[in-house]
Amino acid sequence: MIMQYTSLSEVYGNEPPTYNCVGTGDWIASSHTMQRRIQSIRANGTDAEIEIFPGLPHGFGLGEGTVAEGWIHRAAAFWEKQCK
Repeated sequence: MIMQYTSLSEVYGNEPPTYNCVGTGDWIASSHTMQRRIQSIRANGTDAEIEIFPGLPHGFGLGEGTVAEGWIHRAAAFWEKQCK
């Protein structure tokens, strides 16, 4: 699963491998909440990654011209790794 700036915080133990990215300036999807969610997914033995981008608000899209630029390529690499 590829998640970008979501406020989903629940972890049930059956989550798929998950890549997440979020900005620290996001007032809708807290980067702290997302970080805890990814840690919980990992604690259940599932592969999960998170990228937290300093200062970015909610809705930074592909992040072109920002510190998030290239996140989509790293997310795709994560996904491809799961397909092997």
